[in-house]
Amino acid sequence: MADSPKPGINILLVDDHALFRESVARLLSTEPGFEVSAHCKSIEEALAVLRKKQIDIVLLDFDLGQRDGGEFVRLAKQQGFSGKVLVVTAGVEKEQAAELIRHGISGIFMKHDSAALLIEGIRHVLAGKVWFDRELLQEAIGGAEPGQESKAEQFTERERQVLSCVFEGLINKEIAERIRVSESSVKATLQQLFSKTGVRTRSQLVRIALEQHRHEL
Repeated sequence: MADSPKPGINILLVDDHALFRESVARLLSTEPGFEVSAHCKSIEEALAVLRKKQIDIVLLDFDLGQRDGGEFVRLAKQQGFSGKVLVVTAGVEKEQAAELIRHGISGIFMKHDSAALLIEGIRHVLAGKVWFDRELLQEAIGGAEPGQESKAEQFTERERQVLSCVFEGLINKEIAERIRVSESSVKATLQQLFSKTGVRTRSQLVRIALEQHRHEL
């Protein structure tokens, strides 16, 4: 009996520039395992797609005319979207990047980078990693927010090691190999970090790592 075909990765493009949106859709449609389920020019259209289709990753432009990608991320989460969001933008201010990170995006990809790098970034994010330019992240986070003092003393050495690996975008297996412990130990440490910091995603942990451990990175 022949094996069943592996399910494809369902992608939603959200960008108000038709030429860019259609070009990227054609590009991704030729990539094995990728399926562009829809491409939209507005937040309303994109949210409607999420209500009807199972989407694995959203490629989201930040500047959507009079509205921005941050609004989409908030509304998508409110209506139950649990997939990945990779912001694909020509530019974003550090305050805007920080807000996006707080809302749990998986990365920011710059439009001036290559098509091959975009495909790599998508696969990177789908593998559970994050895709951020280190310089942009450091500018975005800067110092801790008012009233948010460093909690570095609350973290054990093992937790610091895992945080550093999360910042690099490593998945659990890779972290285990890097610090020479079992994968189950890495999972347990991550759960401790989630509990201590009050976050729920690895991308939010990236923010914590930069706010509280940027001197070690």
